[in-house]
Amino acid sequence: MNWQLTRGEKIFQTLNALVLGVIAVSMIYPFIYIISISLSTPAEASRGGLHLFPREISLAAYKLVLSDSAILAGFGNSTLRMVLGTTLTLVATCLAAYPLARPGMPHRGLLTFLILFTMVFTGGMVPNYLLIQELGLLNSRWALILPVMITAFNVIVVKNFFQAIPESLWESARIDGASEWTILFRIYIPLSGPVLATVALWTMVFHWNSWFDAMLYITDDSKQVLQIFLQRIVVDNATEALETGVSSDQASSFTPETIKAATVVVTLVPIMLVYPFLQRFFTKGIMLGSVKG
Repeated sequence: MNWQLTRGEKIFQTLNALVLGVIAVSMIYPFIYIISISLSTPAEASRGGLHLFPREISLAAYKLVLSDSAILAGFGNSTLRMVLGTTLTLVATCLAAYPLARPGMPHRGLLTFLILFTMVFTGGMVPNYLLIQELGLLNSRWALILPVMITAFNVIVVKNFFQAIPESLWESARIDGASEWTILFRIYIPLSGPVLATVALWTMVFHWNSWFDAMLYITDDSKQVLQIFLQRIVVDNATEALETGVSSDQASSFTPETIKAATVVVTLVPIMLVYPFLQRFFTKGIMLGSVKG
């Protein structure tokens, strides 16, 4: 079957490609610019104009950033928060979504409404802080994980995915004597790889990028996440701490701008390495998890 595009369709596709191309370039160039600056010498970094590829490459800024004990500690804290937070979120979300997906769950409609209600109305910053304080979680890593361990949106998405699994699988498992725990962990969760990978991706990105809650609840720098140090360096321009104890010869090999750029790249790389492995599940997971109410 020969499909001939009309003149209007050809014009639309051409304009569509141009617009998407401009949007893609506007998103990609800042990232390329940051990488270029981070690898540049001071003279190259101070050069005006476009920065696509550095003419002179220097790793001095990366050596300085990666040798700082505070940034390394922040990197470890962020990694611990992301791994532990994502794991607990997946477990808690499945435990909440499974009973809500079962037709025989008492008061299922009311419980679903109460969960959705929390998406619209929240306590606010001050009540949350007072709650964390009363629970004794101030200056604890758990203050960054427990309050966001389970969210209404994730529960609804996973619940809808569970509801899309054929009821005959549940019925046959019950006939064979399987308990609800067995059905959840041996049937439903193995079949829910796409939606769980999607929720894991959302949660990992959230935990890796979060910094405001750490600023509120964490006072000890040894427990601070990497993004706090990034905020101090990039926004507050506090690069002096990194340059402490650096000789004059070493100081001439980098500038505050190259230090900022290197810190941004170090912060972005870990989540960028994980993202491609989970991205292929994203579209399937979010679509299947949103088609059934």
